[in-house]
Amino acid sequence: MAYTTIDDPSAYFHTQLYTGTGSALSITNDANAGDFKPDWIWLKSRNNATNHNVFDSSRGETKRLYPNLTDAEDTVSGFTLDSDGFSTGTSSVGDINVSAKTYVAWQWKANGGTTTSVSATGTAHESTMAGTHQANTTAGFSIVTFSTASEDLGDKLITHGIGKKPEWIIIKSRSSGDWYCHHISANTNDSKYIRLNLSNAPSDSGSRNTFDTSNITTTQFAVDHNNIVADNHNHVAYVFAPIQGYSKFGSYTANNSTDGPFVYLGFKPAWIMIRNTSAAADWPIADTKREVGNPFAQEILFANVNDAETSYANGVDFLSNGFKVRSTGSNGVFNANNTSHNFIYMAFAEHPFVSSKGVPTTARWLNLLL
Repeated sequence: MAYTTIDDPSAYFHTQLYTGTGSALSITNDANAGDFKPDWIWLKSRNNATNHNVFDSSRGETKRLYPNLTDAEDTVSGFTLDSDGFSTGTSSVGDINVSAKTYVAWQWKANGGTTTSVSATGTAHESTMAGTHQANTTAGFSIVTFSTASEDLGDKLITHGIGKKPEWIIIKSRSSGDWYCHHISANTNDSKYIRLNLSNAPSDSGSRNTFDTSNITTTQFAVDHNNIVADNHNHVAYVFAPIQGYSKFGSYTANNSTDGPFVYLGFKPAWIMIRNTSAAADWPIADTKREVGNPFAQEILFANVNDAETSYANGVDFLSNGFKVRSTGSNGVFNANNTSHNFIYMAFAEHPFVSSKGVPTTARWLNLLL
């Protein structure tokens, strides 16, 4: 069996930097794999305190949600997902295209906008929700839409179409509401959940199975009705399963040292988001496009706030087979001030550690001050 089925991760995940103009702007992606048409795109200004923005090809290209807010979906007239990039349109430039401001666009491919419809079945416990899924079985990613009705309490099943068991799920009502997350290393007793838009410590619903792991399978996932999803709402879910050499979702324990934990991924990361699950904390995001070299990931954006990019004295080293945490003390966004705090991570690859042909990759160059 090959070490990985994805030799060039840039065919499925890509980070693009651009500078705003304040008028209609088309951005061409420079992905190594060639033309890259995104199905899910997450935009954030780097040097301006504006909201995060996400668009996808299942809800409709012009429909926007804000990961750091509970706001309902709104419309950005003229925004499009193009054959090799995206265009901002002109009606709403405040968050995505301010003149001379710098931006980052994190992008994932699903199924080119083609969805599969799912009909509702059953009306009681463990009924299946009506909706659609747009799955990329190679990359382990699916965009899922589903609708809820006025029904009794209990697990509600949603079809994701990936063909693999998901380990990271983000759900948002397209009306107002929080961004609820399941993570394989955070949902330790089925009643745990964490919210992307908040710094709150993980919540425990007690006896309620908010994300029922016994019903998270290669075809579906389950949520607790009236706890994670609300009556008579349309929802969207972004669903990820791990792919060897391309993506991984796990955890590590902090030690409050610049010689912090090493996390083995099996690939050189291109993008990492991390969250402390032992205490209230933000959601730091690092990537290989906003800063080049090691010591690495010193330029941080936080998913739950609209802050501009923050620079830290130490971050994480992005290595050929994982990452090494360096931050500590007041810079300990990746490595808690108190030892033994647990962190979850979500990571996507720049290169697999070993290609499908058995060829190893190398670590990033060192950025040394002489």
